[in-house]
Amino acid sequence: MSDQDAFERILAALHDTTLDTTQWPATSALIDEACGIQGNGLIVSEGPPDAIRVLFFGLYYRGQQREDWEREYLDIYHPIDERMPRAHQLPNGRLVHVTDLYTEQELQTSLTYEALSRASAQDSLNVRLDGLDGSSIGWSLQDPITPDGWASSQLALIKGLLPHLQQFVRVQQTLAKAQALGASATELFDTPRIGAIYLDRHGRILEANDRARIILRHGDGMLNRGGFLRARRPTDQARLERLVAAALPTSSAPAVSGSMTLRRASGLSRFVVHVKPVAVPQLDFGARRAAVLALIAEPGHESRIDPALVAETLGLTPVESQLAVWLAEGKTVREIAVATGRTEGSVYWSLNQIYRKQSIARQADLVRLVLSIATLA
Repeated sequence: MSDQDAFERILAALHDTTLDTTQWPATSALIDEACGIQGNGLIVSEGPPDAIRVLFFGLYYRGQQREDWEREYLDIYHPIDERMPRAHQLPNGRLVHVTDLYTEQELQTSLTYEALSRASAQDSLNVRLDGLDGSSIGWSLQDPITPDGWASSQLALIKGLLPHLQQFVRVQQTLAKAQALGASATELFDTPRIGAIYLDRHGRILEANDRARIILRHGDGMLNRGGFLRARRPTDQARLERLVAAALPTSSAPAVSGSMTLRRASGLSRFVVHVKPVAVPQLDFGARRAAVLALIAEPGHESRIDPALVAETLGLTPVESQLAVWLAEGKTVREIAVATGRTEGSVYWSLNQIYRKQSIARQADLVRLVLSIATLA
């Protein structure tokens, strides 16, 4: 299989995994095989370099999740991992060797670097990508399977995958914020929190859910013009056309996902638009089939959560419950600090108080708790 064939297979797998995250182990295994590596790990985090909080961590070796190593790293090594603050400050998309994230002395004394030998990661590559809302996406590509080190063809394939992996994680973050993470395409059309629109192979609107129809009817930034999805501003329309064209399958190039923000005439927060290819059977005999799925997220449109109910249910103080609600509604620690006039360190301290009360360890666990309360309410 050529590198181009491998690249296109991985792209197709990422597109499928976007709306079915249970396929991630198989997609991860495909990446390992194509790139010639032992395994790979994804970590999403936020916060300043001296107070990094892990929001998500997944470590897979040829499709097998290593939950034991995930727990061991988070519990023991993450707090003392010298490379994390340095990796957290890397420019978006810069690929670095793991040894470049440690000093010469640390390579001899670091307990974390020593432990990487068991995880087949002492010759690994690391990269940081920009996530949503100031978060960072870290991708670790474990040691190559050959003893000759990293080949130029491997590096080229990995670099080509970076924007597509970043797109995949950003879409997951958008769906999570809209409480639609793990939703199938059918379920997405039922959610009131995100707009979903199917386009056919010619870019014409085939189907739209209720939220999308409301957005298009208001025409505040996006509209349906003659059966086509259009942006009001010419510059936004040019970008939208490029996104849709790139996502439509052609014989000369693989279809790819893409994202953009779209300005609104009302001055409200911009729409976030994700465009994703949909596999079209070759033998469809000209039927109008869905070829592109467009997702429209509206920052600030999420349903409100009652802080008093959260405080009563979880036994939190009013300040703690408001903090938990803001996190569940999608605000970052930085945004909360600015809004309340506190330092980020003070906000993280309050978060740790909540974690101790609830016997949890991660922001994601707290958000799930709050959202479950809102759902029951």
